[in-house]
Amino acid sequence: MTTPAGVDPDGGEAGGAGGPSPDDFAAAVAVAVDELGPQRLRDVAARIALAASPDGRTIPDGPTTPDGPTSSDWEYAVLAAVPGGARRAAVRQLLTARRGQGIAPAEAAAYLRGVADGYLRQAMATRVESVWSGPGSHEVPVRATARVLVDLVAGAIGELLLMTYSARSYPPLLRALAAALGRGVAVSVVVETLQGAGGALNGAEPAVAFADLPDVDLWHWPTRRRAHPSARMHAKIAVADRRALLVSSANLTSSGVEENIEAGLLVRGGTPPRRAAEHITALMTSGMLTRLRPGVPG
Repeated sequence: MTTPAGVDPDGGEAGGAGGPSPDDFAAAVAVAVDELGPQRLRDVAARIALAASPDGRTIPDGPTTPDGPTSSDWEYAVLAAVPGGARRAAVRQLLTARRGQGIAPAEAAAYLRGVADGYLRQAMATRVESVWSGPGSHEVPVRATARVLVDLVAGAIGELLLMTYSARSYPPLLRALAAALGRGVAVSVVVETLQGAGGALNGAEPAVAFADLPDVDLWHWPTRRRAHPSARMHAKIAVADRRALLVSSANLTSSGVEENIEAGLLVRGGTPPRRAAEHITALMTSGMLTRLRPGVPG
């Protein structure tokens, strides 16, 4: 059997991280759903289910060794379909635990589907929290914009969409975005331009705040596409994986997320995050928002 590059269900892969006990299938699944998200976990379940034959019997695992059963050909195929080192390592861990506990592929697939469906149902329940920048009070504890923004970025699995009127280098956010890019998250940021702001913004272009992150897709609202000369790209939002939405008065600047008194709402689950992401994507697809090219006026 030829092993796909970077795939080794028994021996690991470069960059793999430690995890639960090799014999703890439930704990391995918990790690996997956090790493992959529920939809990708359902995809893994579907591939594992293919290991069960139509008559209900299962394809046997590899030969038993003093250390337990070894992996089968189908496990290599499951791993080869999983993108990303950390995600693949999480799937390898659950496959190892499945073998260690002697769980049949059909049973493992059913368990994965149940976990994924539970996460998806939870994601559909809308939860709303208020978020504030600036001074706090002991009498009324509130969530801080800076922490919520960084946590939202840190929790993204596949997609991040951000919009801001003004932007300045804010190291905690830039570090979180760099980490997200490193784990394969697609990051798009829509900014206003100096030309589009009509003199209301001073200093460097807002896009410069992201100059050290070349893999970020920068977008803007061209002035030629605006129906009114006074129209501005004034939205300040962040959407993660179409399941978490931060709407705030705060720009992506240290003063906006930490110093000024700014207010916003964090929405988790339900339709608002998905609809916000769909609207932004539609504006991009229609050409109302266009990619920002360095040196080209807005």
